[in-house]
Amino acid sequence: MKVSQLYTYPIKSLRGVPLTSTEVTKYGFPYDRRFMLLKVNRDDQSTGAGGSLQNMTITHFPAMALFQQELHCPDKGEASRGSIRVIYQPADGGEKGSLDIPLLPNTNGLDVMDIVLHRSPTKAYNMGSPFNGWFSRCFGYDTVLVYIGPHTRPILGNLSPNASVKGESQVNSWLSSIANYLPTVRTSQQEAMDGIKFTDVAAYLVVTEESLNNVSSRLLGGEEMDITKFRPNIVLSGSPAAYDEDFWADLVWKHQDDEGEKEPAKEAKFILTQNCARCVSINIDYATGKQAQGQLGAVFKKLMKDRRVDKGTKYSPIFGRYGFLKAGTTTASVIAVGDEVQVTKRNSERTTFGKYQLSTIHANALTTLEDWPGLNN
Repeated sequence: MKVSQLYTYPIKSLRGVPLTSTEVTKYGFPYDRRFMLLKVNRDDQSTGAGGSLQNMTITHFPAMALFQQELHCPDKGEASRGSIRVIYQPADGGEKGSLDIPLLPNTNGLDVMDIVLHRSPTKAYNMGSPFNGWFSRCFGYDTVLVYIGPHTRPILGNLSPNASVKGESQVNSWLSSIANYLPTVRTSQQEAMDGIKFTDVAAYLVVTEESLNNVSSRLLGGEEMDITKFRPNIVLSGSPAAYDEDFWADLVWKHQDDEGEKEPAKEAKFILTQNCARCVSINIDYATGKQAQGQLGAVFKKLMKDRRVDKGTKYSPIFGRYGFLKAGTTTASVIAVGDEVQVTKRNSERTTFGKYQLSTIHANALTTLEDWPGLNN
């Protein structure tokens, strides 16, 4: 197999940025989902007094699809001079607007906020004006842009690459058990390994062209599904069959740098831990920022017929696998379009979202999680 496409999403839930090559880190691709938008819900609309903040994801705020992103990166080692350009294209064909945001903002003097995303807490910096003001004008309501900086969120349940240890008893249904996961049960090793930024639940999402083609084959009238609606990081081609990735456990990328055969190919090793359960965000029309019409507005329903293959998320169709950089892989590793990929370990059966070992989570830390949101944004 080969890498056919790569994507990163600097601001969560806005349109993705295609890449030709990128470094890999344990937190995902550099700059992936380091920013997130929050809606300000006012208690008193007339005075603007009080209120609460709501995490914005494309599932609940489909107008986020109207914002494109571009990465403007300087030479390696000068990321502080880089920027993200956000381009807003109104659905009514109105005048475009753009905003440049530093890749690595100076956080001195910025307010620190408590953020909880999918019940996983962290700290983040309020970017303030003019950033908040620009997004507020585009959306038509008050918003806040936050930057996660050096902070991370704990990886909950069996998404973690450390959550599976042979020979220990298992507990079922993460969806009904981990809302109040206690950080005090984490070891220092887990703290170093288990962390994500503003990705939903894992550092990477891997999908295949063959599975995408299967989705398109379900659409009448020659319609084709847009891979970016699945919001992958890594797209592979050459899989032996559609959805073969359901069973993948370990992958190895082999990257040959510009020196060609003068230097041995470098490897990046990934562990794939769980399936990606899908929500109605795959039905959004990215041109209008609303529910799509016709066949493209029925993709979720079509996948519900036979892709509810994960007993842990039995009411959601599966497309893609969540993954992490495997321990011991150097963060200097690079992935590029065209790189060869091998499946080095397969599972004998599909993994179950929420079925994990007691070795990394204390049973007393588990309570009820309700209304699990749609993934992946």
